[in-house]
Amino acid sequence: MSAALPQARAGESAYEYVSEWRLLAPLADVWQALTEVEQWPRWWRYVRRVDTLRRGDADGLGALRRIAWTSRLPYGFTLEVECDRVQRHRLLSGAARGDLEGTGVWELSEDPDGSTRVRYTWRLALNTRWMRAVAPLMAPAFRWNHEGVMRAGAEGLAKHLGAKLIDA
Repeated sequence: MSAALPQARAGESAYEYVSEWRLLAPLADVWQALTEVEQWPRWWRYVRRVDTLRRGDADGLGALRRIAWTSRLPYGFTLEVECDRVQRHRLLSGAARGDLEGTGVWELSEDPDGSTRVRYTWRLALNTRWMRAVAPLMAPAFRWNHEGVMRAGAEGLAKHLGAKLIDA
């Protein structure tokens, strides 16, 4: 499930996307895969490359990574993401800057049946001139693109973990 809620300030385009996944996998396994960001290109087809610019503490707090993304649309983008909050097995947050700027928050919870719920909230502003220029007309395409990239992440993660994807 994803939704785009335009929240633009004068002169900029801002969005909020929310994606929810449910996997029949232990929470600890999902957490480990999400926190091993350098491994994302192995299972998330739209992640082209991850470079660690700075290692964080034992939980990853303070880590800085450059992540190059492709997308369903004919463009890619690069972000530098700094991990700014960690609650082990529950919450992971990062501040992004680059072609897009914003905050991404992963929230995990375990259901009684042993499945893991993952909620990703991405609040962003468009930093590239061309994206800002086309945003009023392209908002539905940007949403479609984001939903597809996130769906591929859910499917790739499930396959990586040998788990069943219940919902995405």
